[in-house]
Amino acid sequence: MKKVIAIAMLIAALVPATVFAQKQIVIGMTVPGLQFPFFVTMKQDAEAAAAKLGIKLLFIDAQNASDKQMAAMESFVAQKVDGILISPLTSDSLVPAIEDAVKAGIPVATVDRKANTDKVLIHVGADNVEGGRAAARFIIEKLGNKGTVIELEGTPGASAAVDRKAGFDEIMKASNVKILASQSADFGRSKGQTVMENLIQVYPKFDAVFGANDEMIIGAIEAMAGAGINPATKVTIGFDATTDAFAYMKEGKLDATIDQFPGKQASLALEALVAKIRDKKEPAKKVVYISPLPVTK
Repeated sequence: MKKVIAIAMLIAALVPATVFAQKQIVIGMTVPGLQFPFFVTMKQDAEAAAAKLGIKLLFIDAQNASDKQMAAMESFVAQKVDGILISPLTSDSLVPAIEDAVKAGIPVATVDRKANTDKVLIHVGADNVEGGRAAARFIIEKLGNKGTVIELEGTPGASAAVDRKAGFDEIMKASNVKILASQSADFGRSKGQTVMENLIQVYPKFDAVFGANDEMIIGAIEAMAGAGINPATKVTIGFDATTDAFAYMKEGKLDATIDQFPGKQASLALEALVAKIRDKKEPAKKVVYISPLPVTK
């Protein structure tokens, strides 16, 4: 009888551990908005990486609104997910939500865009400063280190926008190419077109355009075409290496784009989260940058 009781107690002790070991890890993921093709690619690549890791991904689109991304974070905490992967809309707006999640015992990784907090497990992104530099070097080389350029910036306060502009401006200031105007177009295609239409009225003579993402440069190209300017006569470069950008390059309307490898960013961040959750393993580095590269047709 004692032997039977002992076996029963042993089984009872082992069952919880077995169930825990088999429990599927659930990661919440939220990005600024799926209206941006870059984040569509990131989501798809993250889902593929999650499948390989054997984890479940819960995705919420912030629809380009900080309050909706804040609500997404609160939802993940309420659901008691095991970890969170976020590309914060701006560097500051999501800090309270990120820190609240960490206080709740949920590790958070940022991807692409950074948050102004040291509470994240890891940040994985492209070196956006170097990406801005690469775009500037491309334009300078194509123009023979002379002429003028119009710069379309991203969303004010977004780390990607700030860093890309910093890198671009740094290289341009040391060159003989003059920046005629630098204005935000909020990473949007329609906004990029509107801003470019207005800038063409003020600066009808320009030699190049840099869009801090592909959506903005495509909008600028449409604005040029609408104003009777052949985009092929200007040096143009975007950022993100989206499908539409490659289509425009194939048609000869766009010269180049900067590839920052969103799939690699997402997969590295997910791997770090899973290692922390499964094995209590801290990442070797708190910040991992991937070097972006200019690509042409």
